[in-house]
Amino acid sequence: MKFKTLLSIVSLVLAAVVTSIAFAGDITWIDVRKPDEFQQQHVVGAVNIPYEDIAAGVTSLHLEKDAVIYLYCRSGRRSGIAKESLDALGYTGVVNVGGLEAALAE
Repeated sequence: MKFKTLLSIVSLVLAAVVTSIAFAGDITWIDVRKPDEFQQQHVVGAVNIPYEDIAAGVTSLHLEKDAVIYLYCRSGRRSGIAKESLDALGYTGVVNVGGLEAALAE
């Protein structure tokens, strides 16, 4: 099996697993911090999509444009940038929760 084919299959399987974990009720939680920050602490059930990859990452989740998406990072700056990107793509239910502390309090 070619490496690219294997990588494609693994990506599809991971996307399916992430999608099944990501949805807590009607809210999709996305942590836009770097993977090492996410590993230290995160909202249970959140998906880690670094803010610079938010457009491709959310597209891979196959969310509806009106899905409720809660974004957070360390302070709210990166989640604000990610929200602007998703707003520009036509997503209407995006909420910048702010920092991790605020997200954990939700």
